[in-house]
Amino acid sequence: MGAAKLPPASGSTPTSPRAGAPAVGSSVVLAFVPAGERALAAAPGVSVGLMSATQGAYSSTQLLLDIGQGARIASSAYDTKHPPALSLAPHVNAGADAGAIDGWPAAVRRAEDAPQLLRPGLLGGSILGGGAYAGILGAEELDAIAAADRQGQIATVSLGSAQTLLTRVAVLRATRRFVVCDLPPGPEGVAELHALSAARPAHELLIAVERAPDKPGHELLWAGVAGLPGGGARELSSHTTNQRGLIAAVDLAPTILSYLGIAVPADMRGERIETDGALHSASLRSLERRLHIVGGRRLTALGCLLAAWALLLLATLAIRPASPRRSAARAWALRVGALAVLWAPVAVLLGAALEPSAPVEYATTALACLLLAGATDALLPWPRAPLAPALVSVLALVLDALAGTQLLMRSLLGPNPILGARFYGFGNELKSGLAVLVFAAVAAALYPAIRSRRAALAIAAAGALLAAIEGAARIGAGVGGAILVAAGFAVAAVLLLPGGASRQRVLLVLATPIVALVALALIDLATAHGSGHYTGSILHARSAGDLRDVLVRRYSAAWRELKNHAMPFATALALLYAIIGVRLREQLLAPVDGDPAWLAALAGGLTAGVIGALVEDSGPVLLLVAVFTLGCVCAYLWGKPTPRAVSATEA
Repeated sequence: MGAAKLPPASGSTPTSPRAGAPAVGSSVVLAFVPAGERALAAAPGVSVGLMSATQGAYSSTQLLLDIGQGARIASSAYDTKHPPALSLAPHVNAGADAGAIDGWPAAVRRAEDAPQLLRPGLLGGSILGGGAYAGILGAEELDAIAAADRQGQIATVSLGSAQTLLTRVAVLRATRRFVVCDLPPGPEGVAELHALSAARPAHELLIAVERAPDKPGHELLWAGVAGLPGGGARELSSHTTNQRGLIAAVDLAPTILSYLGIAVPADMRGERIETDGALHSASLRSLERRLHIVGGRRLTALGCLLAAWALLLLATLAIRPASPRRSAARAWALRVGALAVLWAPVAVLLGAALEPSAPVEYATTALACLLLAGATDALLPWPRAPLAPALVSVLALVLDALAGTQLLMRSLLGPNPILGARFYGFGNELKSGLAVLVFAAVAAALYPAIRSRRAALAIAAAGALLAAIEGAARIGAGVGGAILVAAGFAVAAVLLLPGGASRQRVLLVLATPIVALVALALIDLATAHGSGHYTGSILHARSAGDLRDVLVRRYSAAWRELKNHAMPFATALALLYAIIGVRLREQLLAPVDGDPAWLAALAGGLTAGVIGALVEDSGPVLLLVAVFTLGCVCAYLWGKPTPRAVSATEA
């Protein structure tokens, strides 16, 4: 089939815009096309990227509402998870072909009840004269929602055959600055997309978005843009995602308004789309495949690692009972299994780089963890071994973030961008676990320790560095991470000071998170130009109402997480273990003779988990991860080798 020809932006059709409408100097065409990356990349002058469609399970209606309001929240945060049924209802108004969205009031009420300020139709309502929609008779017209204003009205609606679509788009864009259109399915739609791109005027921005049915698996859609600075054949990005080749649906509205020279309303939370580097289609397709599978592999990979540890312990039963070699082997298996879990943040990067099949990734991750653990135990005397996984993990994660290699994002411990809530930085599963790992490293370095200002200063310095890493927009990008680290390390530092706790020291602990937030704001502004989560949600808040929205949204998400599946039982179990650990702390630390550095590390790690559960939107997940990691650290300590075990490790 030959390429479709785009007629000039003149003439009239039975559905032409109102006569006398003012001409404009620039325009934006938002085209929905049932085609993927290959069709978009082949269009002249188009840059391509993956687009996070919704936050939560995919819904085409929610996607269109999010595009129009330039902001979104998790679908589970609404009073009703699914948006109301919406449809286009064309009608005649003052001689012009206008339209309205049936069911719009219900969508507005649902948005008003959400724990964030959402304004459906804000995009269309911000453009003088409103938006226009060109559709095909007999086809679904749901995409008209993106052109609606705050009242659900569409200034001009043009419906006709697929053969007249490009003619009608040309007429609409002559008098309307924002035109939404639906391209037909199959090769005809691809040809029309290429025609729109090839004949795009210099003053026009063309945005093409993949159209997908309502079913799981479409949380990521393909998008293409022509007309951005930098030209075509590049990868898309934005400050929303801070990831090469990845944008969010809420970025479309700010991009459109900025291109038209219209001030972006403060209620829009998206960022302008930009081009970032040459287009590598194979890499983008690989990224799409990877992001769709990492979430489902996480718990299985952990289960395989724990199973491998259990097999190590079971293998020691083959040694004759009451034999010194059996005790030594059991202690070795306990140490190596615990260290293997501590090496997980590094080992999962291997799977991210290789992108193997599920069984291979499970085996590779478990084997890499065990090999690293065995080598660490052999090279570093007990209890120094946690130093290695802590230092290597922090260094690897920092280098990955600064170099933009996207390994953490693709890994099993990454932020899981397919969920649409976070695209870069450290995910909540990593924040408290990394804090415990660093606590163990500091305690290992100080052992045997005494309470002193020097020891307290050492652990405080480590905490300050980790808080900066977890909180900085260009690395960890976690406000909650900075808070939990600051609180945990402040508690640990006070416990290492001679004389114990005092009123002044307690006040110092309470003030530490506030100091961390101030420092984080300065780091964010200096290194990321205020584009991080912290400045975007807190420092750029316009009123107390905005701050209230942030808090309500965060704690609503934490409450939903607490009620999710087996989380109530798991949280109760974690709290029970934490209470038992606190009560039996002397017995727990018997292998290190109650060393104060290890006591401070365990107390600080538990504090980090509790504070993380209170300040992060994943709530109890951070407590579970902290308690689990602390359990692994204690298992390593209880694997203390005896003098005979030095020569018995080969058993």
